[in-house]
Amino acid sequence: MNFAAQFFYANYKNDGPTSPRARLHASEENDPFWQREELRLGPSKPGGYSLRGCKSGSVCNGTPAGRSTLIEPERLKDFGEEELFNGDVRVIQTKVVGAPEFKLMEAPKTIKRKPSDCREAPKAPPEYLRFEDISAAAFKIQCGIQKTPCTYSRLSKQYGMEIYLKKEHLQYTGSVKERGVLYLLSSMRLEQQKQGVIVATDSNFSMAVAHHAVELKIPVFVIMPACCSAPRLRTYRDYGAMVISYGSTAADSQKHARHLAKENGYLCMEEDDSAVYLAGLGTVGMEIYEQMPKVDAVIVPACGQFGLLVGIAAAMKHLNPRITIIGVEPEGFPLLQQSLKVDSPAKNINSHPNKKLYGELVEHSLGIQAFQLAKKHVDRVLPVREEDSLVAMLRFQEFERLNVDTEGAMGLAAILAGQLPELRGKKVAVVVSSANMEMELVRQCVERALVLDDRVNKFSVALGDWPGEMAKLLDFLAREDVRLLDVCHRRHSDRAELFKAQVECVVETRDKTQSSQLRRTLSERYPTLRWLDR
Repeated sequence: MNFAAQFFYANYKNDGPTSPRARLHASEENDPFWQREELRLGPSKPGGYSLRGCKSGSVCNGTPAGRSTLIEPERLKDFGEEELFNGDVRVIQTKVVGAPEFKLMEAPKTIKRKPSDCREAPKAPPEYLRFEDISAAAFKIQCGIQKTPCTYSRLSKQYGMEIYLKKEHLQYTGSVKERGVLYLLSSMRLEQQKQGVIVATDSNFSMAVAHHAVELKIPVFVIMPACCSAPRLRTYRDYGAMVISYGSTAADSQKHARHLAKENGYLCMEEDDSAVYLAGLGTVGMEIYEQMPKVDAVIVPACGQFGLLVGIAAAMKHLNPRITIIGVEPEGFPLLQQSLKVDSPAKNINSHPNKKLYGELVEHSLGIQAFQLAKKHVDRVLPVREEDSLVAMLRFQEFERLNVDTEGAMGLAAILAGQLPELRGKKVAVVVSSANMEMELVRQCVERALVLDDRVNKFSVALGDWPGEMAKLLDFLAREDVRLLDVCHRRHSDRAELFKAQVECVVETRDKTQSSQLRRTLSERYPTLRWLDR
């Protein structure tokens, strides 16, 4: 080797490479933007590494005891804030910053409540009588019950409204209660049907039980008081029931019936406000709406257990809530009206109704379920006088050729009494519920109704006690087209009326107009005429 080569080799060995493209250590990264410290600052001092720019001397931009790595000055602008060290070298001091801290919302504070405040809200009680129950009853009893007509009445023009009569008295036993009774008997368990049923007292309910129990092959027993008339007993026997006479009053018969039912396992049936019985009676409302979909009001007798009224009201209000439901009850026994006033079923009412005329209607009480349904669905309750009911019976006989009882005539009684002037010009359905009155009582009611309608008059007149005077009076009445019902001729008179005879006559006229005309002409002809009260 020549002298020059030895010189360069000796310098290289002592000072290391001086080329800017010096060789890199195996552990260093070949990055054009980073350079080894020896390339810029020269070799480090023996015995350690240079810790320039690091105050603590342990760590500076690298690993412990490692050589600090420098960055090319022209690339420092890409790394944020810069600091100058020794006036000639720019280095970046990085700071380790943690992830931002997120604060969660505080949990809501629980409020401690007393046990009394944590009670559950009471659930609404289920509806006692639903339309679905009435519809099911209508389907079940359709083969055993007659679908009665709802016909236009001849009385419509007389009272200024379209009156339609729902003739429920045309049922086999003459009463609407057949519907509820048949559904009751059909819903009984088979074991109970085999045991049999028992009823007491003479009523429309008992007659319906006697008839339909026999039709369904159910043994039936009827307990009757001794005061029951022979025609009524024969009616029950004709239905096929076993009739037993016991006691002198209806209470005695009822007590004995309960005793027999307890001993023999019979079902003692009494009219009540059970949902099954009310659903059967409510089928009348479905038929009325089917026959008269545009009806404005329905007038229903409110008697007995009020089942017919609330059953019809529940059905009609479901089909059309705008239909007005009006209940009618006797003025001498306004049980429902008093109950609505005090907002609870009334128990005792200080009244004295005519039990011979309203016997069956005033022997029952108002149940809590029937009261709640009436309070919810019935729009109005009207009392009717006994006189108006009797005149309504007379109107049914004259214009409709129907023999109905006082219960069946109460709906028309409210109309002819003038208590419903707001229904003029509207379609009104009147339920004729029953026609089970004995003929003798019917005759008495008609006679009384003629007097109340001012068509039967009684007068007294003094006639001369010689031949021909009585004939002249009778001839006068015949010319006036007046029917003579009774006449009484008395010759015994006071001293002031010598040769005079007192004559009392009972006559019947066609209407009030003829009655007024008769009074006027008789008063002109006989100055001694006196009209008597009946």
